[in-house]
Amino acid sequence: MNERPAQDGMTLIEVLVALLILAVGLLGAAAVQVKALQYTDSSRMSTQASFIAYDMLDRIRANAAADYPVATAGKGRLGSVRDQDLQDFAANIAHFAGPSGKGSISVNQHVYTVRITWDDSRAEGPEGSQRSLELSSRVAAAPGGSS
Repeated sequence: MNERPAQDGMTLIEVLVALLILAVGLLGAAAVQVKALQYTDSSRMSTQASFIAYDMLDRIRANAAADYPVATAGKGRLGSVRDQDLQDFAANIAHFAGPSGKGSISVNQHVYTVRITWDDSRAEGPEGSQRSLELSSRVAAAPGGSS
C-alpha cells in the first residue's frame, strides 16, 4: 500500500496568502481612517465659519444703524463699534481659514447676508477647492439709521 501520511501544519504559500489578505484589510482600514480625519476637519471648518457668520449677524443686529457693507477702516483706526466689528470679523476669518479665507457682508431691503469662503482642499483633494457658507438675516433698521 502506498498511503501518504496526513498533512500536518500549513505550507508557506498558505501563510503568505493569509498575510496578503491581512495586509490588504489593514490598508483598507487605514484609508477609511484617513478619509474620516479629512472629513472631520472639513466639518470643523464649516462649523467655525458658521460661528463667525452668526457672530457677525448678532453684531449687526446689535448695531443696526451702522452701514456694515461699506469697506472696513484701516488697521489701528477704529472710530466706531462698526469698525471694530468689521476688523474682528476679518481677523476671525483670517485666524480660522488663513490667507485663503474671505468674508463679505451685503444688504438688500433690510436683509443682511454674510458670506465666508475658504480653501477646503484638505478634504476635497485638489488645490483650490473652495467651500463657502452664506447666512442671511432680516434686521429691523436700515443701514445708516433710516427705517
